[in-house]
Amino acid sequence: MSDSPKQRMNKLGKAKIPFLFIVDFDMKKPIIIPLNEVDASQIMYSINDKKNYTESVIVKKNVEFNSQPVEKSRYSKAFNLVQKHIRHGDSFLLNLTMPSNINTNLSPREIFYSTSAKYKIWFKNNFVVYSPEIFVQTQNGKIHSFPMKGTIMASVPNARKKLLESEKELAEHYTIVDLIRNDLSIVAKNVRVERFRYIEKVQTHKGALLQMSSEIVGELPSSFTQNIGDMIFSMLPAGSISGAPKRKTIEAIKQAENYDRGYYTGICGIFDGENIDSGVMIRYVEQTNDGLMYKSGGGITAKSNLDEEYQELMDKIYIPFNL
Repeated sequence: MSDSPKQRMNKLGKAKIPFLFIVDFDMKKPIIIPLNEVDASQIMYSINDKKNYTESVIVKKNVEFNSQPVEKSRYSKAFNLVQKHIRHGDSFLLNLTMPSNINTNLSPREIFYSTSAKYKIWFKNNFVVYSPEIFVQTQNGKIHSFPMKGTIMASVPNARKKLLESEKELAEHYTIVDLIRNDLSIVAKNVRVERFRYIEKVQTHKGALLQMSSEIVGELPSSFTQNIGDMIFSMLPAGSISGAPKRKTIEAIKQAENYDRGYYTGICGIFDGENIDSGVMIRYVEQTNDGLMYKSGGGITAKSNLDEEYQELMDKIYIPFNL
């Protein structure tokens, strides 16, 4: 009997063998590959300063990129179902996502080369992800997580002030920080919030976005590399793209979304032999039989407004070009 992905990660971690991991949202198709076996013709990665390709490809074409967002009627139906679950107490924060069609003259591979992000994966031309969101990082015996909740176009008048003062965004952010604290407490001790609600700017082809994050830190046992698989899988799916309480919320997500997220909102990262650096796979383009699909969404609470949430879903359909 072959090892499970979790066992494989544990064995590689114990032997301090660097590896790449890509885990889908449902944790049904995890990919675990030693770094020296990753074929760049099949999988390319850029995890902060670590990557497996050297060529610098300049995409010399007038870039076209436009979207046909998911029908508002479909989104509205899902949104109302989520609100019903919230009223019934099944969830108090749920990350609702939907697929939208996009048209672009860039291939997934060209999108990979054309974008700037902390976490980038190109996978066999099936999908490309360029995510700004950290899942967990380890360093000096500590584990760090940076949940991202709260987004607004920087061009909105007083955007920063509106984001920080929004009751809905504040409630959502408190909830996700509490959830991630609980998740980290499964694997670490002395878990604490080091930074609360800081703002980062992300440049996109539609203009700048402001995104709100917090930093949560815990202390790991010295032997954590021997149990990397157990540690990672115990915290999945990521709280920022599921919700709270996690089990009931995931059940509600399946009912409301009615589509397969696949690798979207899973995680990707590397173990370099000593530490983990991983991201949440948001900002995601997938090749389908019906063309390119972009998956996006946001957190829903009892205070959420349908029009605002639908707008956020559309705002997140972007490419952070480095051209």
